[in-house]
Amino acid sequence: MPANGFTTCLWFDGQAEEAAHFYVSVFKNSSIGRIARYTEGGMGTAGSVMTVEFVANGQQFVALNGGPEFRFTEAISFQILCEDQAEVDHYWNKLTDGGGEGGPCGWLKDKYGVSWQVVPSRLIDMVTDPDPERAARATKVMLTMGKLDLPTLEKAYAGE
Repeated sequence: MPANGFTTCLWFDGQAEEAAHFYVSVFKNSSIGRIARYTEGGMGTAGSVMTVEFVANGQQFVALNGGPEFRFTEAISFQILCEDQAEVDHYWNKLTDGGGEGGPCGWLKDKYGVSWQVVPSRLIDMVTDPDPERAARATKVMLTMGKLDLPTLEKAYAGE
């Protein structure tokens, strides 16, 4: 893995390798890197996966099998900015597949409990519009949604 930028470490309870392969399958520009295994006398079972380096959508990650002590919460999430509704649908469907669950306003949890925000990039422009009425209309409609629906957001933003 390149040494520049940041590497996000995700803590799992025995699912690090499975999760890394899942994320690599969801995102373009992704790959599995080095896999480290626990050794005799280490914290985990000798030979079992300790860490998996991977890149998802160009971002560096390490998946760590650290045990059951820590769980993911919504306090940390990954935002996926999407170009269009097809991309929103793709990521929403892939990340909720197999036990993930949708939440409000474009948020979801995948089957490992990691939180994601699947957001059309156009929505950021809408809610930061200097015209407070336009921004408020888009925000109000967004707050009623689970998976974000870009055509509906565009209509609200336009006052239709």
